[in-house]
Amino acid sequence: MIQIAPSILSADFARLAEEIAAAEAGGASVLHVDIMDGHFVPNITVGPPVVKSIRKHTDLPLDCHLMIENPDEFIPAFAEAGANWISVHWEACRHLDRTLNLIKDHHCRAGVVLNPATPVELLSEVLGIVDYVLVMSVNPGFGGQKFIPGALQKISKLYMARAAKGLQFQIEVDGGVSTDTIGDLVTAGTDIFVAGNAVYGSGNPAVNVQKLQDAAQHALMQQA
Repeated sequence: MIQIAPSILSADFARLAEEIAAAEAGGASVLHVDIMDGHFVPNITVGPPVVKSIRKHTDLPLDCHLMIENPDEFIPAFAEAGANWISVHWEACRHLDRTLNLIKDHHCRAGVVLNPATPVELLSEVLGIVDYVLVMSVNPGFGGQKFIPGALQKISKLYMARAAKGLQFQIEVDGGVSTDTIGDLVTAGTDIFVAGNAVYGSGNPAVNVQKLQDAAQHALMQQA
């Protein structure tokens, strides 16, 4: 099933509840929340209090992407604030198995994230643990960046590994997702599409989500 996950990083924070409602009206099935600490990535965004506030305005699953150092220290707070999915970067975790199980212990779906320069093969020991793998198709830290085509090969490798091992994890992509790139991402094997500028950059977020959904479904039908 195709899932569009609008990223609130690109939304108008002064009208955040309205922006979320508009994306939801367009058919968004997940809400992506980028958490940045100014250390692991060169930007600072939001923390548990904002997640708690968002939780009051939507029933959509909150997909909290932790672009932070020492994520184990903050996982309980984000879970308590209302996160449903929590993903951590391979590059930020000293004991990844422990971190993923900590997320699950807090009754959240556990995801692992790969930066553009990090190979898929490094996840071989945790693919049986994770609920989803997030492939970064831009370098993390800022919205509105250009799509890195090398992500397509990584997604294809994950798709084949999932089939070969009989696993159930989903494949998510974040960065440069648009109506121009979503077809290739579907073909590669992506399930969940994080979109910031494509949803909130201009125009009506509800219409923009529907356009992405339609483009993805068209690509899916072409494969059949």
